[in-house]
Amino acid sequence: MTRSVRIRRAALAAGAATALAATLFTAAGAYADPAPADAPDIDVKAVKADLDQLQSIADANGGNRAHGQAGYKASVDFIKGKLDKAGFTTRIQEFDNNGAKGYNVIADWPGGDEGKTVMAGAHLDSVPAGPGINDDGSGSAGILEVALAVANSHLKPAKHLRFAWFGDEEDGMVGSRAYVDKLGADKSKIDSYLNFDMIGSPNPGYFVYDDDSRLEKVFKDWFATKKIATEKETEGDGRSDHASFKDAGIPVGGLFSGADYIKTEQQAKNWGGEAGKAFDACYHQSCDTSKNLDEKALDINTDAIAHAIWQLSS
Repeated sequence: MTRSVRIRRAALAAGAATALAATLFTAAGAYADPAPADAPDIDVKAVKADLDQLQSIADANGGNRAHGQAGYKASVDFIKGKLDKAGFTTRIQEFDNNGAKGYNVIADWPGGDEGKTVMAGAHLDSVPAGPGINDDGSGSAGILEVALAVANSHLKPAKHLRFAWFGDEEDGMVGSRAYVDKLGADKSKIDSYLNFDMIGSPNPGYFVYDDDSRLEKVFKDWFATKKIATEKETEGDGRSDHASFKDAGIPVGGLFSGADYIKTEQQAKNWGGEAGKAFDACYHQSCDTSKNLDEKALDINTDAIAHAIWQLSS
């Protein structure tokens, strides 16, 4: 190699390095933030395995996981055990209702700005009539697997991440109201609360909460990339744990696959399934078992939750 060639190559290398550096700096001279990593695909088989465990808990405890019953406490222990093993900081928040002790499971992922906390939640209790596998084992298992994916990915979010499994939702959002009431001034630290109550209905729809436009857009944009039509969620307005947060002035969002409302012809055209039938004919009944699920809806909605957590916490 001649000296002139070495000089020319050195000059080209210097220019390339300068161009690369320019892409890493903002106009203010600081390094630009890297684009947030994509959320991992959540294995629906893992979600279903969690639901099978909740079914087994109900089977061993009188057929339900209701507030004040042994099946609910066993559900709490199951969720907490998996989170503890994954490295979350967990705590059990107790409350009383109808003469029985209730429990919320709160799990924090280390790191991130606690002044901007992103929360995802679901209610862990069933009605006394049945095991509550879609309502709301589906949401509980969905956010559990997303939380475990956070741990497995060693995610380092800019915002703090918190997951919650609330007790006694079926008696009027008792557990989530107890949680929000105890926040006090810390309410201002909750950047957003995402609620997932019934995400695997057997005759599913794809409903997105429209309570906050920023959070709604995160989900709608994701579903649009999958070419899945969505509708605004109205059936569950004021009927699930997001109401506790919304009433406190906290931005809320979430997903829902339908309960006892009837699927229309247009909805069946958009989503498949049976028109003229309820989204979940086993809503609040003993037949809400591990057989009362649509695996595709469960898979899609769980992946949508992961996407939202990754995007909102970055």
